[in-house]
Amino acid sequence: MVKKQESGLMEKIVSLCKRRGFVFAGSEIYGGLANSWDYGPLGVELKNSIKKLWWQKFVVERDDMVGMDGAVILNPKVWEASGHTGAGFADLMIECKKCHSRFRADHLGFVDEKGNIVSREDISCPECGKEDWTEPKQFNLMFKTNIGPTEEKTNMAYLRPETAQAMFVNFKNILDTTRKTLPFGMAQIGKAFRNEITPGNFIFRTREFEQMEIEYFIEEPNSDKDWQKHFEYWVKQTKDWMELIGINLKKVDAFEVPDNERAHYSKRTVDFMYEFPFGKKELYGLAYRTDFDLKNHEKFSGQNLKYKDQETGKEFWPHVIEPSFGVERSFLAILCEAYQEDPSATLGASRVYLKLKPYLAPYQAAVFPLLANKPQLVAKAREVYDSLKNRNSSFSIHNSFNVAWDERGNIGKRYYSQDEIGTPYCVTIDFDTLENNTVTVRDRDTAKQVRVLVPELKDFLTKKIYS
Repeated sequence: MVKKQESGLMEKIVSLCKRRGFVFAGSEIYGGLANSWDYGPLGVELKNSIKKLWWQKFVVERDDMVGMDGAVILNPKVWEASGHTGAGFADLMIECKKCHSRFRADHLGFVDEKGNIVSREDISCPECGKEDWTEPKQFNLMFKTNIGPTEEKTNMAYLRPETAQAMFVNFKNILDTTRKTLPFGMAQIGKAFRNEITPGNFIFRTREFEQMEIEYFIEEPNSDKDWQKHFEYWVKQTKDWMELIGINLKKVDAFEVPDNERAHYSKRTVDFMYEFPFGKKELYGLAYRTDFDLKNHEKFSGQNLKYKDQETGKEFWPHVIEPSFGVERSFLAILCEAYQEDPSATLGASRVYLKLKPYLAPYQAAVFPLLANKPQLVAKAREVYDSLKNRNSSFSIHNSFNVAWDERGNIGKRYYSQDEIGTPYCVTIDFDTLENNTVTVRDRDTAKQVRVLVPELKDFLTKKIYS
C-alpha cells in the first residue's frame, strides 16, 4: 500500500533535498548563513520548470499579457512613491534582553487584532525562555545598499522588496511600445529581497526570494462589481495554476485578509493558505491595488501615467489586480504534495518517490543499459539517450527531454534512485532491445513496465508526459 507520510515530513524533505542535490545551505563550507539557500542541479531544474510553466500559461498563451524584466536596484524615489520607505512596509520588532534574539512583535502576541501594541509580561522568549523584552520598534524590511564607491546618504539605494514597482514605472513605456488596450497585464519573474526579522521553515520564508508577479490593468470601475469580476477571474486562474502544478485544493483556503492587516495599497486581498507540514501558511496572494501605484508615481515623478481611451477620449489611471506567486513557496508546496513512501518495496526498505507532475520533474526520463560491462548494450543505450535529448539535431532546443544517464549498480537500485528525485519514466536497454529494437519503459508511480519500439519511444513519452 502506497501512503503519504505526514509524520516528520519536513525533516524528510529537507534531508532528501540535501542528499540528492535539490537544495544546499548557502556558503556551507564557511558555516553557512542563516536562511540562505543554494539550489543544486536538481533544484535549479525544478525551479526552472516551475517558471517556464508559469510563463507559458500566463504570458505565452495569452493575448492580453506582455512580459518584462526590471532592474533590481531602482531610483530610491520609486520606493518613496510606493510607500515602502514609510511605516507601511515595516514590521514591529521586539528583542529579548537576555539572549538578544529578535522577533516580530505580532508573532509573539505583542500586537492585538487592530494593530495596537499590547503590554505583556507573560510571554517567554522562544530561544531562552526568559520574559524580559525591549519595547517594540519599527523595522523597515528593505535592504540598503550604496551606488558608487562612497557610502554617503546621497548614494543610498535599496534592493527591491518586490518586482511590482518596475512594472508600474514602465507602464507608459509598455503602453507606447505594445499599444495594448485595457484590460491587459504585465508579467515578470525575478529576485526580491526583504530583511525579514524571523525567516525560517527551510525555504518558506527567506530574505532573498524569487517572485512571479502580474499587474493586470483594468478600466476605472464605476462600481465595486466592475473590479470584483476581474478579481474573481484571477481567483480562478490562481486555483487552476495550483492544480496544474499538483497542489491539492482541499489543502488550500482562500483567506480574506481583514482591513487592518492588508498592505497599504490594497482594497481587497485574498491569501491562498496552503497546509504545509508546519501549519497553514500563505502560498500565493491576490490583491486589488486600486489606482494607488500609477497615481502616486505620477505625483512623485511629474510624468503623465494616465491611460487614454481612444474611443471616448477619457483619461484615467487604470486600476490594478495583482496575482503574486512565490517560486520557492511553489517549490516547497510541490515537494510536500509529491513526497510518497511505498512500504511494499522489495529492496529491504520503503521506496521513496516524488510524485511530481511529469512536466515539472528535473528529468522527464532516465536511460539505462542493463549491464554496464556489455559494450553493445551501452552503445545502443547511448543512441537512445542522444535521440531523446535531440543531441544530433541542430534544433535540439525543440522536441527534446531532460534525460538522465545511469549505468551504476543493479537495475533495481537505479530505478529507486530515479524514483526518489521524481523521474517519471525509466528506459532500459536490454538484450531483447538488440533483437527486436524495443526497450522497457518503467512508470515511476506504479512501477509497471511496458515494451516500446525505439522509433516510437519519443512520441510515447511525449504523450505520457504532456497529456
